[in-house]
Amino acid sequence: MIDYDDVWIVIPVYNEGAVISDVVKHTRETFPNIVCVDDGSRDDSAARIAETGAHLVRHPVNLGQGAALQTGIAYALAQPGMRYLVTFDADGQHRVEDAETMLAVARSGEADVVLGSRFLEQNEQIPLLKRIVLRTVVVLSPTARKLKLSDAHNGLRVLSREAAARLRITMNGMAHASEIVGFLASSGLKVREVPVTILYTDYSRSKGQSLINGVNILFDLSVRQRGA
Repeated sequence: MIDYDDVWIVIPVYNEGAVISDVVKHTRETFPNIVCVDDGSRDDSAARIAETGAHLVRHPVNLGQGAALQTGIAYALAQPGMRYLVTFDADGQHRVEDAETMLAVARSGEADVVLGSRFLEQNEQIPLLKRIVLRTVVVLSPTARKLKLSDAHNGLRVLSREAAARLRITMNGMAHASEIVGFLASSGLKVREVPVTILYTDYSRSKGQSLINGVNILFDLSVRQRGA
């Protein structure tokens, strides 16, 4: 069995009480070190996380997924022996086996950052509207094109300690994903995509983004960059 003591899983959580306990318990069967950042949830997410044995950090108010990820990254970096960090969604869409495959790529030295992609292999499970959103983001994002990414908004990522320490997420909402891609494009870090399978359940579909929200993400990021 592979030793994952040097890996920390970061899960941002907002009103995921219906599924978060099962997601964390299943993930902990492989990865012992998990920190969940409860981002001001109004349901019982924090209580459900506390039952799993995972580390729990709480935002008193909802700050957005970007802020939750940055809090989780800072927490993981403070843990002794941490060498790799995995960002993992709370809604049950991500597969543990995909995270293991991506970690193997990072450990081999092929990449400092490994990104999951829904489009490197044929995947008929992706809902049509979701496919349009994701393709639109890639087409309209200069940094995604620079990195030759096929999937700029996949929440499953593996970062080396160096990459995680250099990353600073300042966009608190969903636009953080584009901000991360922008950072990677100018970082000089080795980036590789790996095919992954996303589990689209009725629950996760109900929390998906519309096409207009995907375009708004790029708009928010472009405004931020022009004001920098």
